[in-house]
Amino acid sequence: MTNLCRVRTEILGGLGLAITLGWAALGGEAPAGVGSGAGRAPVDVRRDPAVTAVESVLPSVVNIATRTWVEREHPYERMLRQYYRQEREPEANYSRGSGVVIDEDGYVLTNTHVVADADDIWVQFFDAEGSESIRAERVVLSQSKDIAVLKLKPKTPRKFKAVAIAANDDLLLGETVLALGNPFGLGGSVARGILSSKSRRPPGSIPDGEPLDIADWLQTDAAINPGNSGGPLINLRGELIGLNVAVFNPNYGQGIGFAIPVRQINEALGEMLSGEAISGFWFGGRLNAAVRPLVVQSVQPGSPAAAAGLRKGDEVLRVNGRNLDSLLAFNEEIGRAGDRQDISLQIRRGSETRALTLRLLDEKVFFNNDLLRKRLGFTVRAARGGGLVIDGVERGGPAAGARLRPGVLITGADGQRADSLVQLARQTYNKARGDDVKLSVIVEESYGQYVRHSAGEVSVKVR
Repeated sequence: MTNLCRVRTEILGGLGLAITLGWAALGGEAPAGVGSGAGRAPVDVRRDPAVTAVESVLPSVVNIATRTWVEREHPYERMLRQYYRQEREPEANYSRGSGVVIDEDGYVLTNTHVVADADDIWVQFFDAEGSESIRAERVVLSQSKDIAVLKLKPKTPRKFKAVAIAANDDLLLGETVLALGNPFGLGGSVARGILSSKSRRPPGSIPDGEPLDIADWLQTDAAINPGNSGGPLINLRGELIGLNVAVFNPNYGQGIGFAIPVRQINEALGEMLSGEAISGFWFGGRLNAAVRPLVVQSVQPGSPAAAAGLRKGDEVLRVNGRNLDSLLAFNEEIGRAGDRQDISLQIRRGSETRALTLRLLDEKVFFNNDLLRKRLGFTVRAARGGGLVIDGVERGGPAAGARLRPGVLITGADGQRADSLVQLARQTYNKARGDDVKLSVIVEESYGQYVRHSAGEVSVKVR
């Protein structure tokens, strides 16, 4: 029995605890250091790895509040506009979500559906609730992947604490995970659970009926509720492993939440932050956001990146003499130069180090109606209320062959919203000859005094 008590004491003592009851029952005293904490600092048994992880990540997590101005569409409102020329002020819709800082210069990761339509965006840090809100602006977003990047605009320049990001696929089925966010607008909240699946494909369109490019999401039983969207899912090392995105239908399932895995986040950042537009300028090279140094994944033919001599596989070591440790920092540095000055690049190709000169191009100079006419056979103009209206159709061109005509409203292309001429032209440029561009359109049809709007999809072949 003495040996048993000694073993129990040594095992639990390793956990910062000591059992002295066995020694007392034997009429003896506990050995020196057992139960008294002699020679070591007292251990708080409550401070487990979950608490440590939360304390580490909390300064990087934000509540996101948005305001969207919406025109009234009640029949009474339309009558006032049509017959009495009375315009009424739009209504303000407010919503809340979550986000997490991924770069010390104030870049915040969240879901597109949290901020896509917002006219005004504010953030407030979890560990400073009640403090002044900070304005934010959209940098880039992906509708299909539901990932967006914001840039904080504090009144006084400052640095922010960024979350540590886990390596791609560094996941353990059944490991403890923590979901942080702003459920139901209540404020900072933490939920604990396990990683239930590393590759789940939820049925249906999540969230809000929007079609998503769902590959494989993480599944967890940590509580994820409306408002948690955009918040981080972390492991016990305090590393970001996913971005909270959705819950399973609450009427049919409990404890089933989903997060976009870090691999997809890195891939989306690489697609969104390079290869298309950087601060309104065309670069034309796609970089891998998950590795250091940054590696060129692809180069668009005819782009500024191609003109500079960049090739797939090149490692970007320095930009304008600076070492850059992230894709966001790369974008900020070359975006600052714009199309007004040359940018010096130091790259490594194999065992050789080279110096290249890059000059960006204003994307509106290249991605315009001339490109659309050349490749699809039509031109567009911005529509009031969003989308693009077809302005002209080339006789015998691809658009005419698809029976498109002036006045047709284009709302999307290949599952992405068509918000601007530049965006539509850029998507078209990425297509090969003979590929189809699938346009989401709304056609107005008149029947006597009545007008009907029909929505549909039209495929136009790229030439």
